[in-house]
Amino acid sequence: MSPRSLLLTIDAFGTIFHPRLPVPEQYASTAHAFGLSPSLVTPESLQPAFKEVFKAHAKRYPNYGRELALRGQYGGPRQWWEEVIRRSFGKVLNDNNGDLPEGLVQRLLDRFASKEGYALYADAEEFLMRMREAKKGLLQKQRFGPFERVLVGVISNSDDRVPGVLKSLGLAVGDTRADQGVPSMRLAGFEERSSSSKQGDNEINDLDLIITSYEAGEEKPGQAIFDVAKQQAMRDAGADSENASQWTCVHVGDDYSKDYQAAIDAGWDGYYVPRDGEVQGHQGVGTMRSLTDLFSLLKGYK
Repeated sequence: MSPRSLLLTIDAFGTIFHPRLPVPEQYASTAHAFGLSPSLVTPESLQPAFKEVFKAHAKRYPNYGRELALRGQYGGPRQWWEEVIRRSFGKVLNDNNGDLPEGLVQRLLDRFASKEGYALYADAEEFLMRMREAKKGLLQKQRFGPFERVLVGVISNSDDRVPGVLKSLGLAVGDTRADQGVPSMRLAGFEERSSSSKQGDNEINDLDLIITSYEAGEEKPGQAIFDVAKQQAMRDAGADSENASQWTCVHVGDDYSKDYQAAIDAGWDGYYVPRDGEVQGHQGVGTMRSLTDLFSLLKGYK
């Protein structure tokens, strides 16, 4: 019989990491460093402008303009974010041309591609450390609960900057992505990588696979992104479809509908970590106050 395997995926933004400071504050302080007026460009003026532009752009170019990018008609997430940045500042400055000091847009793109813009949640750091130790134990033939194989990954409604952010935050990240080995490798994006890269058999990653909506082609709560994650995990483990029943798939995140309920609807186990502390209306099975609570829960699986 094939070994029983666990695939655990975690939402990224809002579950593993969060903005180091509120995004409007970071936009404003960066703009001030490039000479824009502190009295005009404020977090209070940027917040509604950014929210309005982001919402409109997501509607006009869903999933970072993926479909147009595949046809070579759009620059993907880089162009998407450049336009959001320019139009957000344009609203504040009453400048429809989006003219900004040279280097400001790139500076913001760089900031939010690294630990400069984001920080790990303390419980996420502890949880991933404990999972890493559990995976080390598997190499010594020590099971993790009923599991002989464990893969940990990310499922995120985001673009391909996520792996770089996670690496910058000190996490060991594997090479597996949603689009590896398929034509969408030609997608315009931020991350530079090769489809031929291969992890060493005994190399232990904090996160083995990163599945973003931009590369997978569908956002949560759609089932397809969960199916892609399982498919890629099984492929990495050398398992075929006949062994699918030996896999327990679990997803955890901070959005009740896009993480918890979406996982349940996809046939996975789902868990909900409300970062704002609000559990009213969602109490009961699947809700936990800290990611660290998930460790003992997974270890107790039968």
